[in-house]
Amino acid sequence: MRALIKQHKNSNSGQQQARVIALFSLVGMSITFLMGLLSLFGPNNTLSIVLFIASAIYLIAFFSANKLEIKIGSMLVIYSLYLLMFYLIFSGGVEQTGPLWIFIVAPVSVYVLGLRNGLINLLIFLTVICIIILLPQHIIEHAQYSNSYTLRLILSFVTLSFLSALYEFSRMQSYRNALEISAQFQELAMRDPLTKLANRRNAAAVLEQEKARVIRNNEPLSVLLCDLDHFKAVNDKFGHNGGDMVLVELSALFTQHVREQDCVARWGGEEFLIILPQTSAEHASIIAEKIRSNVEQHTVNFLSQQINVTISIGISQLSEDQNIDELINTADKCLYQAKTLGRNRVYP
Repeated sequence: MRALIKQHKNSNSGQQQARVIALFSLVGMSITFLMGLLSLFGPNNTLSIVLFIASAIYLIAFFSANKLEIKIGSMLVIYSLYLLMFYLIFSGGVEQTGPLWIFIVAPVSVYVLGLRNGLINLLIFLTVICIIILLPQHIIEHAQYSNSYTLRLILSFVTLSFLSALYEFSRMQSYRNALEISAQFQELAMRDPLTKLANRRNAAAVLEQEKARVIRNNEPLSVLLCDLDHFKAVNDKFGHNGGDMVLVELSALFTQHVREQDCVARWGGEEFLIILPQTSAEHASIIAEKIRSNVEQHTVNFLSQQINVTISIGISQLSEDQNIDELINTADKCLYQAKTLGRNRVYP
């Protein structure tokens, strides 16, 4: 069940990330296409071509993200953005305003690439920017910026990168805390508060999962429906605290005598359901007798008093034409037969 919850969370996280990357792509495509159209009326045709190419790349990233190809969409978004920024700084853009666009790089980088990889990429990005700006004109001609402008640009970019990293760190911490709280509530919703065993809802989900495995792998599945004999008399004699102590200790006893892949659940009141995957009714009968015998020999110590109880167990194996309700009903009928034949019995 925990694996199913984790898988569901990962799926939701992936879909959310895909939606955000698709939004980034859509906004980037719209802005670069619009700027490309505006630059057609200026003297720099190269800038128009570069902006239209960037717009086309963002369009590809948008479709990739919508198809949940998150990695491809992420790489297209971030590295096409880097290349566009390098060009704008190198060429100066329109009236030397190209460098002003670099401030969108920091928040996009830490979100798309994650905090650690985002900071590493930002460091590389900043290094390349400095190389472009400080490149001597006699090597290759490029846009020139004053020293004061360059210094303020770099300091502003570093400051924004720090703030973006701090925000991303806080966002991830909040997200992890929310996941932990959600997992705790999921666990509480799937556990019996007294015995800490799986509750009826949890057991029903496990049964459906195991039924799918039976259909897929053609493996047997059996259940044991256990009921404490004369439990009302225990409550009447020792009180509900004594009865609760019996339920808790027997829960631990059941768990000790089953395999790791088996599921022990409190089905209701003094009834327990034990789900035995890859187990035929014949082998389930052996397990049931072992559990019955151990319960019979077990003594519960409560307030200097000793409580001895017995259980009756009904056994049922899932057949091809049965659903889960029919499986449980069969086990319930077998439990009734066990009690009819005499308390402290296993049937069949």
